[in-house]
Amino acid sequence: MSCGSRSTDRGAGGVLFGLIATGAMGYLYLTPGGGVIRRAIAGDVRAIKERDPAARGMLEVVTCYSGLHAIVLHRIAHSLWQRDVPLVPRLISQLSRFLTQIEIHPGAVIGDGFFIDHGAGVVIGETCEIGDNVTIYQGVTLGGTGKETGKRHPTIEDGVIIGTGAKVLGSITVGHDAKIGAGSVVVQPVPPNTTVVGNPGRPVITDGARVGVADIDYTHLPDPVAEAMKCVVRRMVQLENELEEFCPPHQKRKQDQRVHLDDEICNLSGFFQGSGI
Repeated sequence: MSCGSRSTDRGAGGVLFGLIATGAMGYLYLTPGGGVIRRAIAGDVRAIKERDPAARGMLEVVTCYSGLHAIVLHRIAHSLWQRDVPLVPRLISQLSRFLTQIEIHPGAVIGDGFFIDHGAGVVIGETCEIGDNVTIYQGVTLGGTGKETGKRHPTIEDGVIIGTGAKVLGSITVGHDAKIGAGSVVVQPVPPNTTVVGNPGRPVITDGARVGVADIDYTHLPDPVAEAMKCVVRRMVQLENELEEFCPPHQKRKQDQRVHLDDEICNLSGFFQGSGI
């Protein structure tokens, strides 16, 4: 491709961006629907200031938060989508994806106070419904599970927190004030006030107390795999102790063998506390 054609492509891209930006600003400030969007955006800005300790001021939030930029563009695209405007909502969605690395289908319904922290790699599908005061972190996918039609993406109720890299798949409901741990894969409905971790996601806390602003304490999330291993090790030690009582003296384990096995069990105990094996 020649330098002249590349320059022409860049120029066309700049013109397209300018037209979309100008149209979006006109829609926000010159139409009744734009007033509704501006009020929703103001709620999104307040949510960032309340939930992110790194947010130092309004100017920083407005200019530096890609999650806010993505939701602003989505609210415009969604309003046009509801009015059956052809093509333009998808163009705005693709522009948002290019600028922020966040892909939100214009058909997704998103409530007030929505906060995408960091944001890179977030994907939100067409029939997804998100309530008020929801927080999600980078790498989250709210997607489908196949080629089914109709409602095929999750419904996220008010106050839900979804941790880094979590995948919530299919037409399921995540109840209000639930928490999805980082890296979890959730394919079953989640009751309200429940914490889910693992792959596949398993509830580990239900109706737990929720204090203060929204947060998810990764360092104290229960680990169902570690709990299962702990039960196995406990039973193994019990069986070995019983076996020692019945073995003749000449068949008892040597002391160095016992020390070696005891060290391995200690390493497993460290794994239970998160130190690894």
